[in-house]
Amino acid sequence: MQFRFTEEQDQFRAVVQRFMGDKSPTTEVRRLMETDAGFDSAVWKQMADDLGLQSIGIPEAYGGSGFGPVEVGVVMEEMGRVLSCAPFFSSCVLSAGAILNVGSEEDKAKHLPKIASGETIACLALTEPNGRWHFGGIETIAAEQSGAYQLNGTKSFVIDGQNADLVLVAARTQVSQGAESISLFAVDAKSEGLTCTALKTMDPTRKQARIDLNNVTAELIGTIGQAATGLTKTLDQAAIALANESAGGAQYLLDSAIEYTKMRMQFGRLIGSFQAIKHKCADMLLDVELAKSAAYGAAEAAAEGDDEWPALASLAKASTSDAFIGAAATCIQLHGGIGFTWDNDTHLWFKRAKSTEVLLGDPSHHRELFLQKSGVAA
Repeated sequence: MQFRFTEEQDQFRAVVQRFMGDKSPTTEVRRLMETDAGFDSAVWKQMADDLGLQSIGIPEAYGGSGFGPVEVGVVMEEMGRVLSCAPFFSSCVLSAGAILNVGSEEDKAKHLPKIASGETIACLALTEPNGRWHFGGIETIAAEQSGAYQLNGTKSFVIDGQNADLVLVAARTQVSQGAESISLFAVDAKSEGLTCTALKTMDPTRKQARIDLNNVTAELIGTIGQAATGLTKTLDQAAIALANESAGGAQYLLDSAIEYTKMRMQFGRLIGSFQAIKHKCADMLLDVELAKSAAYGAAEAAAEGDDEWPALASLAKASTSDAFIGAAATCIQLHGGIGFTWDNDTHLWFKRAKSTEVLLGDPSHHRELFLQKSGVAA
């Protein structure tokens, strides 16, 4: 498969890049990461009203723009380049994807238009305190009572959980360890019995929360006990989006390192003139370009409906995670002593790289998934 962006996609990238550059300088990132919400609601509204970014991956039938994984990847890459602090990934990728893949027509018509307009911020509560990104880690129970469902359990590491208006909860309808009893439920974030607690994490630019559910009334999304297949597809799509975000972050670090080596003097010479530094930068370039190719290729495969796209999603997530954290470490090294300081911005990308490395599963997990999806491993 050969891939290249169309002229329209390049133009779209230019618009998104300019917007993100204006709205997310590092001074703003540092300001927002110290707040409880972690994002600017006025900028979020402007994203929806002026650019329609929240609607990019949602079909037109549900109030969206009807674009696909490639365009979503463009947005995520440009957000990753500037560490944009916004609930786009949680609401417009994870949550919108879960509703699209699991929900009925009524569910989609009810929830997706508000997500597309930016009016509703949604989050997907899948993982629990055990931190496992597969259905065997789900212990939250949904019990039917008088025609309604009551949820009991604890969700953790919920991205933007403290900002959400709508919480999508993956829960079991019976005690088991498999995927056969997994259902998806929608819960109003203000529901009685729901308690949301912000978590203190390594990466303050992407907020996470713990959500405790104590007899919380919930609305079923889709069919009871049939959510596993749709949620699996959602996680694969999210892995591609996250891979593109990592590629954007890695590209920023590469650019930052090269720029610094062109202006830092040592022993009367620019450090970029030393052969060892050139080798470091060349290795970074190779890793970043390969990561970008993996991310772009997975997005294109998903857009075309290629049978191998789920496997390519895991491959892209693993390779871009490695490239991102590797680029962050090398960038800090090339900056020398200043690279370790709070005043230097490199640590912000390093922390995002570390948090992204384990989000949706670490590289080892995704390499194992790649083998399983490719039919290499049982």
